[in-house]
Parts: sequence; C-alpha cells; structure tokens
Amino acid sequence: MALDIAFADARWKRVRGLDELLIKAHAFALNKRDGAKLTALNLSNDQEVKLLNRDWRGKNKPTNVLSFPAAAQKLPRGEVKPLGDVILSYETCMKEAKAAGITLREHAVHLTVHGLLHLVGHDHMEDEEAAKMEAREIRILAKLGIANPYVLED
Repeated sequence: MALDIAFADARWKRVRGLDELLIKAHAFALNKRDGAKLTALNLSNDQEVKLLNRDWRGKNKPTNVLSFPAAAQKLPRGEVKPLGDVILSYETCMKEAKAAGITLREHAVHLTVHGLLHLVGHDHMEDEEAAKMEAREIRILAKLGIANPYVLED
C-alpha cells in the first residue's frame, strides 16, 4: 500500500531517510486495518499549518501536526479506504525536536504516527484514552527503532 508523501516545504527533503521511515510507520500503524491508508502526508511549514489550524480549529497559530479525516463514502469493492490527511510543520517540529534533544526525523515519524492514530479513532482528551494512544504510539515507534517519546531523560 503506497503512501503519498507531499514535500510542500523542500527543507523536509534534507531529512535523510525520512520518507522510507514514514512508509514503514504507516504500514506498522495500519497493520490490522487492511484496505485503509492515509490519503496524503503533507510535509509543510508553519505558514500553511497556521492557516489550516485557524480555519479548521479556530486557533490562529502553527502547531506540529494536524489530522483531517476523509469524508465518509461508499467505495467500490476492493477499493482502499481513505482515512484522511496528516500535515506536519517543519519549523514547529524542528523547534520541538531540538528542545527534546531528538532528531527531526524521529519527531516527524512520531507525529505522523500520532496523527494517523487520530484518523483511526484514537484520542487523548481523557486520561484513559491518552494512555491507550500513547501505548500504541510507543509500540509502533519501538518497531522502527525510535525511543519512547514520552519518557523524559534526566
């Protein structure tokens, strides 16, 4: 199942091995959801994400990741179910990665998995839901050789 990755901001192309790792993350996150995939993964910037965040969430500021579920639709038999889109902001992700002492590649993969899990129904509004979502993220990231992003090191 192919993943459509749009490099809307060329700076993302300089992150070595990012596209291959994102494809693996997509596959691991959806391994039990045959026939479903992201419509698109958009690697963008603060300017675009700020506009989307303002228009869709009423928050006039950039954020690291946004998820947009696909509209429900009846599909022909055997057609891949589109889950929706995930968009990341380069500047915000870079700032967060530096602050956390991790690579931009690792952070981008984590946020992509996070956004994808939102599209398959996970949320973190309640503590119990957050714990389940984080546990799933941690398991997926471990398969990719990425450390638990929720553990703070001393």
